[in-house]
Amino acid sequence: MTPAAFHFCTYFDHHYLVRGLALIQSLEAHCPPFTIWVLCLDEGTFRILTQMNLPAVRAMHLTDFENANPELLTVKPQRTALEYYFTCTPFLPRFVLNRNPEMEMITYLDADLYFFDDPRPLFEELGTGSIGIVPQRYPPASQADSAQFGLFNVAWVTFRRDAVGLACLRWWGERCIEWCHLRSEDGKFGDQKYLDDWPARFSGVVVLIHKGADVARWNVANCSLTQGEDRQIYVDGQPLIFYHFSGLTQIRRWLYNPRFHSNVKPVRMLRRQIYGPYLDALGCLERQVRDAAKVAALDDGAWQRMRRPTVGRNRNTSSQLHQLLRLCRLAIGIATGRLLICFRGKVM
Repeated sequence: MTPAAFHFCTYFDHHYLVRGLALIQSLEAHCPPFTIWVLCLDEGTFRILTQMNLPAVRAMHLTDFENANPELLTVKPQRTALEYYFTCTPFLPRFVLNRNPEMEMITYLDADLYFFDDPRPLFEELGTGSIGIVPQRYPPASQADSAQFGLFNVAWVTFRRDAVGLACLRWWGERCIEWCHLRSEDGKFGDQKYLDDWPARFSGVVVLIHKGADVARWNVANCSLTQGEDRQIYVDGQPLIFYHFSGLTQIRRWLYNPRFHSNVKPVRMLRRQIYGPYLDALGCLERQVRDAAKVAALDDGAWQRMRRPTVGRNRNTSSQLHQLLRLCRLAIGIATGRLLICFRGKVM
């Protein structure tokens, strides 16, 4: 595979703008020449990305995308914002392929991924396959989650422009139009559990087994993390390619909750060598976004909605006892490493 073959797509709104930029920045650091097509899910995100004018980024307006996929507009009023975004997932790779007839292959990425190494091994593992998907890799104690959330994660899904890849995208899109909600129902969950039977339903599906792909809070307890002399992080002896920061919540400007599963031990390497670089990147990129927002002439209200969208702060007046208990929980979380303090770009 030649470097020119690396094409990615993702989507995000203002809530995930900084995280989406961190994804792009990590690809710039570790991926051979690539292009990433970003569906901007609100006007502010489109204006800021356009203003930043990043060389590898192709920003796409939501109106253009919806005009090309009018069936999405028929279900949009019936779904929450997040459910609608998930409904859009299978339509995005197809949209990019349709607009670029020379493109051989496209890989959808969740916006909260962060790359620590070259993704080339995943494409080599795919080989001549038509579809590439990553398993959830739940630990034995969490196997019940497979029944609810699915065997595979939509964090990374590759489609080749061939009969099988295009047929899968059509089938997936039809299913998401029929049903795509954030609840478990009749063996479905969002856009994700539809992937469960792909290896049986479609030929040419490759389940990517590289241990460094899609490491996340739900499966990191199932692997061994080590660091080599080159400071590279290894997962069961294989380089960490990308970590999925799903669920990460900012509590204060300096305090984050990674929402580790209960069986995760928040060891120093996980906190400092994996979460540390990501939180540092988010802090630096937020300043860049702030400057771009000013140049893009977003009004103050729009910028305030964008700058701290993930802060989980309870503004309700409550009793002193409630506040004391909350402070105790925070102190315990910090002491046990289940909450992360980020100070001057370093995780404590």
